[in-house]
Amino acid sequence: MAVLGPLSRISRLGCNLCRNHRLVFYRNSQKRGISSCIDPSYGLTDEQKEFQKVAFDFAANEMAPHMAEWDQKEIFPVETMRKAAQLGFGGIYVRPEVGGSGLSRLDTSIIFEALSTGCVSTTAYISIHNMCAWMIDTFGNDEQRKRFCPDLCSMEKFASYCLTEPGSGSDAASLLTSAQRKGDHYILNGSKAFISGGGDTDVYVVMCRTGSKGPKGISCLVVEKGTPGLSFGKKEKKVGWNSQPTRAVIFEDCAVPVTCRLGNEGQGFNIAMKGLNGGRINIASCSLGAAHASVLLARDHLLVRKQFGETLANNQFLQFKLAEMATKLVASRLLVREAATALQENRADAVSLCSMAKLFVTDECFN
Repeated sequence: MAVLGPLSRISRLGCNLCRNHRLVFYRNSQKRGISSCIDPSYGLTDEQKEFQKVAFDFAANEMAPHMAEWDQKEIFPVETMRKAAQLGFGGIYVRPEVGGSGLSRLDTSIIFEALSTGCVSTTAYISIHNMCAWMIDTFGNDEQRKRFCPDLCSMEKFASYCLTEPGSGSDAASLLTSAQRKGDHYILNGSKAFISGGGDTDVYVVMCRTGSKGPKGISCLVVEKGTPGLSFGKKEKKVGWNSQPTRAVIFEDCAVPVTCRLGNEGQGFNIAMKGLNGGRINIASCSLGAAHASVLLARDHLLVRKQFGETLANNQFLQFKLAEMATKLVASRLLVREAATALQENRADAVSLCSMAKLFVTDECFN
């Protein structure tokens, strides 16, 4: 008979402790209800709880009942999103003087998490739209802000973010779409790939090369649908997220007025990255909403499904799995909210935390 050495005994003790922690968590969750353990309103102000409830109610009443149909029939739910805009969700962190709600990054995360419990795909598009509106509000001049932001905040018009190209994804600084200045216009040539809303949206925030190679040669143009030389590829076939169309956006001698440039020439890469910092939090928040809804659905299934004469809720292995799901959800939410707070406060660790949130939370919530 083998004798356990000190490390083996410690290892076995550690495994037993882990099992005990899971069991204690699950039993406590049963007493209080697991929904209280993962309550997304914990720690929020009264005001935040109010607009969170509005978002949860909208998700439950206006999005969840239609989510499957939108996906199966590839419907871009324009009218539903305009209803969301009436609640202030079209320009959540855009300044109020141009139609926005003027809320913080943390407030925005709370809203997107709640909306995603109704439809992740649609909420993810709304988050991209919000990012575009914020970029115009933040980097545009007064004329540009007044021209574009009110219609975007009301979702009378919809926006798309155009950075990715067939040959440049994560290496955004190597993009090739060019914009040569001729008089008071830029002549835009190139293409963007996998653009959410492409073809169905009205405003395209485009990163393009106006100068030399590298990030300092990139500028940002706002291109309106209907501009001669702007066209779109066929709608991409996807295995999900079909409530938001995805197409290539193509520019062929597309003349864009210089007055549609955001910021100065060469500032585009910086604008793009600042937009994406918030975008990372936004998309991680959408993952939180999906995971939260999934944990509750799993709990409900365990309580009603029976095998071998008893409900699955009595199966210790499944109790442990639910405990792990709930724990990873809460840990993910804490990371997202810390990153959102850091970005709002312009802290030195904000960019790293936003990237960590996108990396960790989307993976854990997907699992």
